Amino acid sequence: MAIPIKNIYFMLCYAWDRLDEQHKVDLSIADQTSLLNLLAKVLISSTRNLLKQGLDRNYRHQEDEILGVKGKMDVAETLKRNLLFKQKTQCVLDDFSSNMLLNQVLASTLHRLTRTQGIEETLKIDLHILLNRFSGVERMEIRRNHFSQLQLSRNNQRYGFALDVCRLIFENSFPSEEAGRYAFSDFRRDESKMRDLFEAFVRNFYRIEQRAYPVVKKEVIKWQFKSADESNRRFLPRMETDITLESNHRKIIIDTKYYQKTLVTRFEQGKIHSTNLYQLFSYLMNQEDGTEKTMTARGILLYPTVEEELNLVYEFGEHVLEIKTVDLNSDWAIISARLMDILP
Repeated sequence: MAIPIKNIYFMLCYAWDRLDEQHKVDLSIADQTSLLNLLAKVLISSTRNLLKQGLDRNYRHQEDEILGVKGKMDVAETLKRNLLFKQKTQCVLDDFSSNMLLNQVLASTLHRLTRTQGIEETLKIDLHILLNRFSGVERMEIRRNHFSQLQLSRNNQRYGFALDVCRLIFENSFPSEEAGRYAFSDFRRDESKMRDLFEAFVRNFYRIEQRAYPVVKKEVIKWQFKSADESNRRFLPRMETDITLESNHRKIIIDTKYYQKTLVTRFEQGKIHSTNLYQLFSYLMNQEDGTEKTMTARGILLYPTVEEELNLVYEFGEHVLEIKTVDLNSDWAIISARLMDILP
């Protein structure tokens, strides 16, 4: 399944809820370059915008041994270490600096890109130029927990998109056999990562683009099994939808699936993955609570188009189950129209 790089970028903008960034990057040559170079181009553009507005700064509490006195002198520590004989003091300083975690992550990712195999030379030059503007910001070896430590506020929300790109680059790059250099893995080949992206993209697309269903969410559904011992319920697996859309009178449950092959071939005949159908059917049965919209809820299995477009419709009681596909290899306007057409 070959998804154009431009479409991957649009999907990321929806999945990250950064739709305002969608048109800030020139994507005219997106499909003539690699995914790595597109992400580098996006990060360069986003970083330039941040630098125009000025890097975020904050007060850093630090202690240092200095000549003379600066800030607040720690008298006890100064006397304990006999620093006065050296004409020095131990001082506590509040330094207003840009050397903070979010700038360190950004600068370190830019530096990582300069050391990543496959980066175009013109982009590498741009990256070095940007790094020169991060004077005083320490480089570091980025770890996964650094991203969970980042706290964005109203004052620095403008960093959000750049940090999303940094995380994506971090998660898909790894040390190469050449010391100090990195290799990038095109996540379009990773079925698990693409499944998560496809789900997040579709959910946020509907949350943003349609108005017929005010509620768009993931929904936890409780099993309707009965048991004489209520403690037995803890052994039941968690049941959570990918996407639930609700209005006052209608409800749709969408389960997104991502496979390199939509159908399973058995005896030379293509079949829907049985576990997908069982799962969606279970959602529909267990979400019923007696209200009209739950008793007539519609279920949709949504796949990317691979071999052929599917528009299958089945009925069970008052419920309608549909199997639909969307061609992620087509023009973005066609993808958008298809997703909107899927909703009744």
